[in-house]
Amino acid sequence: MAFPLKISTKISGLRHKNGMASFIVALIVLGIGLIIVLSIAFLVTTQQKITTNICNSSQAYFTAEAGVEDAILRVRKNMTIPSGNYNVPIGNEQAIVTINNPIGGSRTITSQGTKNNLWRKVQAVNTLSGDNVQFFFGAQVGEGGLEMEPNARIKGNVYANGSIINNSGTAYIDNNVIIAKNGNRLEGIAVGENATVYSCINSTIGKNLTYVNGGDLNGCAVNGSTTPQNDEIPTENLPISLNQVATWRQAAEKGSVWPNDMVIDSDIALGPLQIGTPLSPKNLDITNKKTLRINGTIFVTGNINICNQCKVELSQAAYGAASGVLLADGKISVDNNAILQGSGLSSSYLLLLSTNNSVNPDSPAIYIANNATGAVFYTTQGMISLRNNMKVREVTGYKIHIKNGATIEYESGLANLFFTSGPGAGWELVSWQEIP
Repeated sequence: MAFPLKISTKISGLRHKNGMASFIVALIVLGIGLIIVLSIAFLVTTQQKITTNICNSSQAYFTAEAGVEDAILRVRKNMTIPSGNYNVPIGNEQAIVTINNPIGGSRTITSQGTKNNLWRKVQAVNTLSGDNVQFFFGAQVGEGGLEMEPNARIKGNVYANGSIINNSGTAYIDNNVIIAKNGNRLEGIAVGENATVYSCINSTIGKNLTYVNGGDLNGCAVNGSTTPQNDEIPTENLPISLNQVATWRQAAEKGSVWPNDMVIDSDIALGPLQIGTPLSPKNLDITNKKTLRINGTIFVTGNINICNQCKVELSQAAYGAASGVLLADGKISVDNNAILQGSGLSSSYLLLLSTNNSVNPDSPAIYIANNATGAVFYTTQGMISLRNNMKVREVTGYKIHIKNGATIEYESGLANLFFTSGPGAGWELVSWQEIP
């Protein structure tokens, strides 16, 4: 009877082992299930965080874009621009906006938007529409030629389509001289470097002389070589076309038209503005030590008179590093101790331009009686006359007369000026991008 008992014991042990195996399997299945559940929970939580971050990042980006749009509006409407950073509230968030100082007619805008410690930056560049004008010479002269009195001086190069003459004493051109067209001459001038002319009379050339066969070399002392050539020396067009002048007139007219003479007897900012009409010309007089700040191109159909100790300057907010224009169909007179300047930045100049055709030395198209190192003077068909003992940076015109002791001192930055009509010319958005 012992045999059946032994079999029962074996069966009981087997059942015990099977129970343990089932328990272990259950634990393994439960563990795998828990891992799967935790993994799914982790993935869901991570995805939720990613989705939240994407949403916050997008909101930060849209906040930054809204800040850029606010800044563009301020720039284009010539509104007040805070110095340094300023905040723009966008819903419950704020954009931190920076508008840099103008460079070459462009302003860079940077805006940072933030949402729950996530930030995005957007940068846009706004540029004033305008034109590049190149003044390569201290003086560039049309067919009317250049007259220099004793001790007058040009510190720079000169290109003339007419003769350059000094009838008594000595006048000085420190660098190079080119005189175009057969029959024109260089007379009574001390040239510091090279000269290319048809005729050279009673002059000294510091380096080399090139002349055209058939020309006169009477009393011309040359320290370097003397070389003849057969070809006529070509003329050089003045750098501002009549079409460009017409464009500036139109820009002024689009601003507003003042039908009467205008007298500036208090500090004021103006432009774009047209004074008078071509059929009824009116004058601009700046008097009594007052300041005219130019916000856009000003076109005067009559004369411009700038009195003793008056000031004419470009608005830095409107022009930045760009240059601007004050033009007249009549004559321009700049009295003693008047101050003419650009925006205050190194590449900014004020251009005074006259389309008047007077070549009378006693009543020229432009008369300058004062230092004006922040201005450029230009006539399309008249004379520019520089009074005794004064200094300017650049003069271009049909005819130029430089009196005793007056100096033109060329500045290299004039080789590529950017002229705009100010905010009235229109801003162009040239780039818009996210930055790191």
